[in-house]
Amino acid sequence: MENKVIDIIKSRRSIRRFMEDQIRDEELELILEAGIYAPSAHNDQSWHFTVVQNKELIKELSEQAKEAAQEFDLDDVILKMVTNPELDIFYGAPTLIVVSGEEASMMPQIDCAAATQNMLLAAEAIDIGTCWNGIVTFLFESSKKEAYKEKLEIPEGYKPYYAVAVGYKKARPTKAPSRRKGTVSYLR
Repeated sequence: MENKVIDIIKSRRSIRRFMEDQIRDEELELILEAGIYAPSAHNDQSWHFTVVQNKELIKELSEQAKEAAQEFDLDDVILKMVTNPELDIFYGAPTLIVVSGEEASMMPQIDCAAATQNMLLAAEAIDIGTCWNGIVTFLFESSKKEAYKEKLEIPEGYKPYYAVAVGYKKARPTKAPSRRKGTVSYLR
């Protein structure tokens, strides 16, 4: 059975090579609108999106997140990434969307995850590349968290959870790997 939404879900891949060109404002607004229309617990709509399009600030966030991550007990894969001086954790994306949740809400991290997924799918629908980033979370859990919440103008009472790197795709992703079997049980 053909379905555009399912096709977009199946074709979306994390992009790790972006063009330098900034995305158009109309494209950005469409992506943000998709996030705003995500489901949320008790319809709290507990998210806040901070759009960063300043190259120097994006680079600083990458460097500071890698440094902050080293304050934590990391697995070998993440440790290798955050100690690589060449790695830009946002892969040269010209836009970054920091997704924060209102801590007093019922399930802010889940609300923010749903909003993030909506934005990823909306971006794919208009052929914009994205990469959902969790490494930046180390910065927001580190000793520098308050300074960066202030620098990013995160509203009082909100916690940054994720960031999404956004931009035009420099490379086309390969086909999705096959999915694991046995992940669904039916009780009829």
